[in-house]
Parts: sequence; structure tokens; C-alpha cells
Amino acid sequence: MMTKAIAAGRPQAGSARAQDGHGAAVSVDGVDIRFGSFRAVQNISLDIAAGEFLCLLGPSGCGKSTLLSALAGFVQPHRGSLTVGGDRVGGPDPDLGMVFQSSEALFDWMTVRQNVSFGPRMRGASRAEQAKLADEYLGLVGLRHCADRFPGQLSGGMRQRVQIARVLANKPRVVLMDEPFGALDAQTRQVMQEEMGRIWQTSGCTVVFVTHDIDEAILLADRVAVMTAGPAASVKSVYPIDLPRPRDETDPGAVELRRALRDDIGEEVRKSLRDQGLDPQPAPRLDSQEQR
Repeated sequence: MMTKAIAAGRPQAGSARAQDGHGAAVSVDGVDIRFGSFRAVQNISLDIAAGEFLCLLGPSGCGKSTLLSALAGFVQPHRGSLTVGGDRVGGPDPDLGMVFQSSEALFDWMTVRQNVSFGPRMRGASRAEQAKLADEYLGLVGLRHCADRFPGQLSGGMRQRVQIARVLANKPRVVLMDEPFGALDAQTRQVMQEEMGRIWQTSGCTVVFVTHDIDEAILLADRVAVMTAGPAASVKSVYPIDLPRPRDETDPGAVELRRALRDDIGEEVRKSLRDQGLDPQPAPRLDSQEQR
């Protein structure tokens, strides 16, 4: 695994702020994940600081979601270890909150308020504490006015915000997000990306975020970990992003980083196609005027 310093600029507030939050450090140490004879990922080692926002980026089928599922305790590694705050991940845990791509994870028969207070209720919180937490986190995602509606009465972006509020109401130290905005239209996705940055900075939690979108990763992350093509994928390189927030996609550092990530991932995609017997041509390089 290589660490690549690409983007230049003022250090952002995120990393310094994160140390004051309640996030937990995450350690992935020599992890292999297999399904029968199929090796999904191999020998992955990655340390994530408490309060950091890390994006996993890579070609389709490279095991990003598999690694995230292992961090959530849904999948057990064949070899290696996963720890959160120094404790080994042995299964699902309230300290690990998972936000899925689909908002179908919400309970349609419950109001928005009941969805968000569900976790605290299962933990035995009093009704007053449930109401307080629901109000707090619905306010954080800007949906207090929708508390008594049902999920089916909300837009896709609003349902995703409810899902984020429901996860955060459990006060997890690590939030795992599997392409949470992938099913949204472009305009809603942009709004949700901006909202996610604000929510992360407010909550202080550690975030591991899976995406296929290079621009999304640059907008949100403290660091981007690029994975190799699968099967038997590993972490190829890690890019720190030292750009000020809120970020400007036309910033020269962002343009340079976008090019580097595009080339890095493109190389893996072409390698995967060659393994399938195809002969892909290298993509043309873009200059700064052609990037966006």
C-alpha cells in the first residue's frame, strides 16, 4: 500500500476537530475475507483515526462493501483482525452504525420520530430520553418538521436523512456508509453530500464511506483509500486530502487529485478487463480545462 500526497492547501479543520468528538479509531490488520474458495479481499491493513472521514474508492467488484460489512460485524474475516477503539469486532455492535444505500431499511409502518427513536427504545431508554434523542437528531438532519410523517410520504433524500438520523441516535462511535447517495438524483445527491459533511463535523464520529464517485470522495474525505480490482483485492494507495472545507471542485489541488484518482482507478479497471480477455485502450489524460 502506498500513501500519496497529492492535494496541497491549508490543513482542513476536520482532523483537528475530530479529536474532540466521540469517534473511535479503527484498525484493519492483515484481513482476508473468503466465501468458500472465492477470496474477496486479501491482506488489507488500514488504520483510521478517531473522528476521521475515510472514503473507500475502487472499481466495481473490488470488495469495498465486503470490507465495510466485515467492519460492521456482518461478515467474519478468514484471517487478520478488525478492531474499533481497541476492541475486536466480533459481530454487530451499537458502536457501529450502518447506513445502507437503500432507504428501505426504514420501518414504513413507523413515523419518522418512531424510526429515529427505535434504537434508543431497544436499549431501554426512557420515553423522555427517546423523545429528546429523536428531536436532537432530526434537528441535526433538518427534519423536525417531518417527525410525524411516515417514510412513504418523504422524498428519497429525506428518507436517507431519516436513516442517518436513526443511526446517529444510537450514538455510534463509527458510522459505516455503503454508497448511501447512489440511488438519488444528481441534485439531491449534491445536497446530501453537503449535508453529510456538516453532520460529520457536528457529530464528531468516525466515518468509513464507500463510493464509486471520485468527486464525492474529494468533497467529503480526509483520506481516500483506493482498492485494487478484485477478486483478492487489497488497498493499493491512500491519498490524504489537505484542502480547506467547504471544498471547491475547481481548486487546483482538487483538479490534480481528481486526475490522479481517475488514473489510479482506471489502471485497475483496465487490468480487470485484461484478466477477462479484453484489450482496453488507455483513457486519454485530461488537462485542467477539460476536467469539469
